[in-house]
Amino acid sequence: MALLDEADDETLMAEVAAGDRAAFDVLARRHLRRSIAMAQKVVGNASDAEEVVQDAFVQVWTHADRWRGDGFRFSTWLYRIVLNRAIDYRRRRSFQPLDEAVELPDPSPGAERLIEERQMGAAVEAAIAALPERQRAALSLCYYQDMSCAEASEILQVSVSAMESLLVRARRMVRSKLNTVIRQKDGDQP
Repeated sequence: MALLDEADDETLMAEVAAGDRAAFDVLARRHLRRSIAMAQKVVGNASDAEEVVQDAFVQVWTHADRWRGDGFRFSTWLYRIVLNRAIDYRRRRSFQPLDEAVELPDPSPGAERLIEERQMGAAVEAAIAALPERQRAALSLCYYQDMSCAEASEILQVSVSAMESLLVRARRMVRSKLNTVIRQKDGDQP
């Protein structure tokens, strides 16, 4: 490896063309920082520049047999590949100007909707809090604790039919109170 570190780029490139991975690693280490710096000036950020340089080094490895030297230094050939890849990358990732960009609708609910939801939630909580204790417990066990009627009836020590009756009365009272709130909100009733 020490011999490879001392070899010039053109000698290393001849070894890379013959499939020498170690020679390629030396070349890549030697030119990596400068290649990334050059690519970053074209594409605008470090992570995109790293992607461009990685692509360029893959091209160097796969097309090493095409490099002949012919009076050119390896670094000139490599930086030309990096520059071309960076330009191509930037073209593919071009963005349209902000004034031409389509405004996407915000999928989140608006302020009015959030206020309505909070008010309705508060009305539901108030309606449940106003229920008699056993109806409130039945609702809590079946809807908030996800228990079956049979499980909840054991906890409240009532029959399953009595539990179902508690739930029916609780739902009816909550619905009645919520309908009153909705009518008041809509202005139908004072």
